[in-house]
Amino acid sequence: MKLITCIIRPDKLDTVADALDKQHIVGMTVADVRGFGRQKGQVEHYRGGEYTIRFIPKVRIDLVVPAEAVGEVMAAVQRAAHTGQVGDGKLFVMEVRQALRIRTGERGAEVL
Repeated sequence: MKLITCIIRPDKLDTVADALDKQHIVGMTVADVRGFGRQKGQVEHYRGGEYTIRFIPKVRIDLVVPAEAVGEVMAAVQRAAHTGQVGDGKLFVMEVRQALRIRTGERGAEVL
């Protein structure tokens, strides 16, 4: 099993969720987060003043998938979240050694 963490633009959440649904991904965790990468924040203008917003709003999606589905899931997220502009986001993949469904006590891949 693999944990895929996606950091994407907030306006792409529904598009990415629809793409994951088409990949038969049945569960995910979504959180509103803030951060910056190469873009180092953004400059906004308000009432003639210039303000730098250092931490930009993003959405974090965490999902655990079978190891063999990682490539397809990553490709689906990339297609759905892509705008071609700086700040589209990143995907990270990590190993999941064990999983447990609290309600039933199931372990491992059965949890998915």
